[in-house]
Amino acid sequence: MVSLQYPWPETPPPGETIAVGPGIHWLSMPLPFQLDHINLWLLEDDPGSEAGWTVVDTGIGDALTRGLWQKLFERFQPVKRVILTHYHPDHAGNADWICRRFGVELWTTQGEYLTAHAVRASGAGYTSDAVLSVFKKNGLPAEKTASMAAVRGNNRYCALVPEFPFSYRRIIEGDIVRIGAHDWKAIIGHGHAPEHLSLYCEELNVVIAGDMLLSTISTNVSVWSIDPEGDPLRLFLESIARYRELPPDVLVLPSHGRPFRGAHVRVRQLEEHHEARFGELKKALQDEPRSAGELLGLLFRRPLDTHQTFFAMGEAIAHLHYLYYAGQAHRAIGRDGVMRYASA
Repeated sequence: MVSLQYPWPETPPPGETIAVGPGIHWLSMPLPFQLDHINLWLLEDDPGSEAGWTVVDTGIGDALTRGLWQKLFERFQPVKRVILTHYHPDHAGNADWICRRFGVELWTTQGEYLTAHAVRASGAGYTSDAVLSVFKKNGLPAEKTASMAAVRGNNRYCALVPEFPFSYRRIIEGDIVRIGAHDWKAIIGHGHAPEHLSLYCEELNVVIAGDMLLSTISTNVSVWSIDPEGDPLRLFLESIARYRELPPDVLVLPSHGRPFRGAHVRVRQLEEHHEARFGELKKALQDEPRSAGELLGLLFRRPLDTHQTFFAMGEAIAHLHYLYYAGQAHRAIGRDGVMRYASA
């Protein structure tokens, strides 16, 4: 089995790129979060008579990121299309801006395209109030609920994704996307986002993994208000297992962390990470029924700010839902309206 290998020791500085394969450039854009940058990709493309570039993911839609793109466009133009792995703002924030600038199409999956519009419109349950209602039911303390409401009262997604295209080219599971001289196969994953797109090129032995298979951290997998009874962690674990179908030495291009080889090893590491969390939860639930809010300290052994608590709460619920649907935990709503879980 191929061990984990990181061919490039340093992330390219903002505004610069590193060639990681024939016609494949790695770039990074800053983020205003603890996770302080995202990896993006430029693929050499030549549909028609004029050579150009395909952009894969775009960064958040702020002036700093767009200024860095302007610098890159001095070297990498024209853009022939924009491909999104998923709708999250660090991926989708400049999709419309780049598409309009070059008069090109957005390519993505239907689930990601429609979700971006629903979140921008605060429709279909994508509101802060709806999320906080789910968190309150799952035991988030009142003071944390209040502080989260104050911070997330406005539509933050719109601030980071100021515009989004009104049409797109749909990609579905198994589609072959021809980019330049190479074919890239669409692999659709679930759990982190509705229909997360990864692209695998057999000829180059490269997979653009987005957020599905990260090199050093675990992907956020959360229960949200749009699907409050969902089991996203099961979907995620089933999805990453499919990376075992790729060659062990495939070069993985993740959205966070450094490119790496050793996908099979990394999948097993992530499976073991979640198995350990399940074991800790089952042990904790043997003593007395507990809610997701009461278990945050067990799952996240560090201080959490409001932004981090938002994602941690969704993850805690996801872990408990996994145990419940797997028959390894019982649950019931108490007189206080809070859902609590106990070991089966």
